[in-house]
Amino acid sequence: MAAPVSTSNQATANQAVIRNYTGPLMIVIALFFTFGFVTNMNDILIPHLKRACELTDFQSSLVQFAFFGAYFLMSIPAGNILNRIGYKNGIVLGLGICAMGAFLFLPAAMTRQYPFFLLALAVLASGVTLLQVAANPYVSVLGPAHKAASRLSLMGAFNSLAGTLSPIIGGMLLLSGVDYTAEQLANMPAAQKENFLNAEAGLVILPYAIIGAVLLVLAFIAKATKMPNIESLQDEHTPVEAASDKTSALQFRHLVLGIGAIFVYVGAEVGVGSFIIRYGQDLHITDLSSFSSWLFSLGQSSSLGGFTEQIGSKFVACYWGGSMIGRFIGIPWLTKINDAKALRIVCAVAMLLVIASVALTGETALWLMVLVGVCNSVMWPIIFPLAIKGLGIYTKQGSSYLIMAIVGGALIPPLMGLISDASHIQFAYLVPALCYLYLLYYGWSGYKQRG
Repeated sequence: MAAPVSTSNQATANQAVIRNYTGPLMIVIALFFTFGFVTNMNDILIPHLKRACELTDFQSSLVQFAFFGAYFLMSIPAGNILNRIGYKNGIVLGLGICAMGAFLFLPAAMTRQYPFFLLALAVLASGVTLLQVAANPYVSVLGPAHKAASRLSLMGAFNSLAGTLSPIIGGMLLLSGVDYTAEQLANMPAAQKENFLNAEAGLVILPYAIIGAVLLVLAFIAKATKMPNIESLQDEHTPVEAASDKTSALQFRHLVLGIGAIFVYVGAEVGVGSFIIRYGQDLHITDLSSFSSWLFSLGQSSSLGGFTEQIGSKFVACYWGGSMIGRFIGIPWLTKINDAKALRIVCAVAMLLVIASVALTGETALWLMVLVGVCNSVMWPIIFPLAIKGLGIYTKQGSSYLIMAIVGGALIPPLMGLISDASHIQFAYLVPALCYLYLLYYGWSGYKQRG
């Protein structure tokens, strides 16, 4: 048996452990930053590939289908992989797979074949899925247990920061500023059109080559860093008794409805962001307001003219930036209000913002849609705990089902694309409005535990 440790010695030992966890913590922060960056780059890829590969709205939305579909397909295999090779090796492998997916963008750009781009995205997202499954447990052990929530908040902040920067950087690198319409491209001489489209497709080479190189560097750093062996640690939060006489997590009504809630939440959040540029184009904004010109000119009062794809990328950044701000506001707010009530409030506001935006025109409509990001910010940390509450020994099983429900981000945007192609992009945004209506129901009644 180990000798007893005094309180002072224990505190010193704990401080030493925390100091030793600095390296692994920095790696996990880098991972969460990576998640946010590559995921939100998709919002810029959609309009970029729509033009470069001459796609419809539905076809361009398959960017999200390929990416978020990997979460559904790879969640269970990722868990099995981690059980076989361990969490540290899983992180290294995940980074390697992500890098492979990023490098696949190079031949995809050279051939300008849209299926090749989708393959690259699917590979990249498969690596991200493995990293997500591996990184989250690490957050809980890299320091004192009572500070785990604050560490998770820190991870979320870096994730949101990356998600805000990604559209800005992607807009500068991928959106050339030449906004030819489909009619203009159709009337362009064949040789000129081919050269233009090839040049557009080639714009992805530099950013994704850099992303791939950074991911490989992170993989080598993770491999060389001493990381805690969390496989040997006990999960002190895992319930040891069954919550009831049920034999499966899916027998809990509030969990099943919660799976639907995660599905529509992720789908709505991704869908709104995916088509903001397309939405702005259809609003025919010929002259930006003085506020937008000031904001997008870094505080300088200069006119930026009308709406372009590059301007649209900044609206996308504002959408995800609103989510980041909402997270910081939500941390103290959620400690003062009932979770279900908070969910009802943000979902009702989000639904009203979408409906008002669709009913209006011009820049006001666009800003109302951007503000939906603030409402989205606190939905995940509310829905997830409500859905797994009271599951007992089925908590982990329920959690895995909720993670798989992220596939909503793969299915809702294509549905919006189909509606946009068949009618109008404004009508497509009624889909997120219906999603928020379901979430309003979940916050009103669906979350309640029933025998």
